[in-house]
Amino acid sequence: MLANLPLFYLLLFSGSIIFSLLINSLLLKFARTLGIRNNPELQIRWSNSVKPALGGISFYLTFLILFLLSDLLLSAPFDNFSTVGRIAFLCSLTIAFLLGLSDDAFDTKPLIKFSAQVVCSILLILGGIKINCFESEFLNYAMTSLWVVAIMNSFNMLDNMDAIATVTAIGIISYFILADFSIHHTATIFSLILCGILACLIGFLYFNWHPSKMFMGDTGSQFIGALLAVGGIKFCWNYPTAAIGELVLFSPLKNLTLVYLIFLLPISDTTSVFINRILKGNSPFVGGKDHTTHHLFFNGITEKKIAILFLGLTVTGGFLALKMNETGKLTPVQIVPYLIFPCLTSIFLYLFTVIKKRK
Repeated sequence: MLANLPLFYLLLFSGSIIFSLLINSLLLKFARTLGIRNNPELQIRWSNSVKPALGGISFYLTFLILFLLSDLLLSAPFDNFSTVGRIAFLCSLTIAFLLGLSDDAFDTKPLIKFSAQVVCSILLILGGIKINCFESEFLNYAMTSLWVVAIMNSFNMLDNMDAIATVTAIGIISYFILADFSIHHTATIFSLILCGILACLIGFLYFNWHPSKMFMGDTGSQFIGALLAVGGIKFCWNYPTAAIGELVLFSPLKNLTLVYLIFLLPISDTTSVFINRILKGNSPFVGGKDHTTHHLFFNGITEKKIAILFLGLTVTGGFLALKMNETGKLTPVQIVPYLIFPCLTSIFLYLFTVIKKRK
């Protein structure tokens, strides 16, 4: 174990930010056509101008470097991942990255995207990275597959306006890092990777803040979505309620509340979009400018303020989740107060989607 762990993480964090700034600057300068589809009509963007979708490249490079050097950088456990789990984790996130890269370049068909996302979930399950809070193993497998596919798609849908997906990911990953330290009371290789990706996202935010120079693209949103799905399994679905000896106890209601608090914005946005499109007789899988972010803008809130609002909501959800974790086992009545914030936020955001647009 490193003698000066805080200094190590400070250097890692600073180095990852600098790496992100350098890589994205180079990509922006020398590859201006990469990630821009030949037919702009295939891609519904909030911005009127066509910009490169390059952000995911810096994310994956940071992840790959830290993963390959993790044993050398930090003599610590890879959380509770087995060797097979580590390989499954690497392969799953690599497939997610390649899926997004393919979609940005060739507009991959929905069935191929869905199939690749299912493969990502199956690899994680085979590696032992799965939801464990239900008694039925079949239910655990099914929920894991549904969870991974749902988060990869919902986070992809959240990348619909400058900085929105980026700040949301920053807030969620910050919670993951703090939750990891609260469980292990030391650094793990998984927290090292999360710290590097967090710094990389902050560096990317310089290019993605409104008015943006670069989009995250499917390359970034699919990769980050898969990473968030794994983090959600470990620090929301499988967060231990209590332990008796070696037996870990879970509370499905508490774990579901953690999921809602941490993934509040992807869940709320995807749900409101699906409801409104179905009510209008439209396909919920066809893109459009009808997300909660768009409706907030239509009602007079600027892009920068929307990004700040989303960051604030994500951080607040993370803070409440950490408070829940500190309390240990809770009764259903004690959990109810923690549900007030996400429920009211979801209702608030949905109401904006049905308010008549300003002229």
